Amino acid sequence: MNDSQPKPKTHTPGPALRFVAAALIVRDREVLIGQRRVDQPMGSLWEFPGGKIEPGESPQEALARELVEELGIRAEVGPAVTRIRHNYRGGGAVDLQFFAVRSFVGDIDNQIYQQVRWVKLEELTDYKFLAADRGLIKDLAAGKLL
Repeated sequence: MNDSQPKPKTHTPGPALRFVAAALIVRDREVLIGQRRVDQPMGSLWEFPGGKIEPGESPQEALARELVEELGIRAEVGPAVTRIRHNYRGGGAVDLQFFAVRSFVGDIDNQIYQQVRWVKLEELTDYKFLAADRGLIKDLAAGKLL
């Protein structure tokens, strides 16, 4: 190899990006949160219901499907509230889209969480959430988004 030729550049791919839709299920001044099971990654941390957007799904379609699977409810997915992109220290990245859900049909039937709980917005900061949700938690508790 000739020393005058440039060396090829190597590209290190960034963390895999997962696209997720999540629900801010609101009643009065409370929101529904779920605690991850201890056997899951980031177990025992709290999060908002929702999940991965599958190929061919809109975020709203994915969220409606996830709420049936996770909570047994048929939700009316409302407007987008915010969008967050977060890179986790251990690798992996998530693009989260949050939607307001103010009405649904059916009773909450917890299918996947250690527990689900209705929490007053101003008390959200008392719970240990996934790192990606922490800025949102502060805004919700301060009454900035809903």
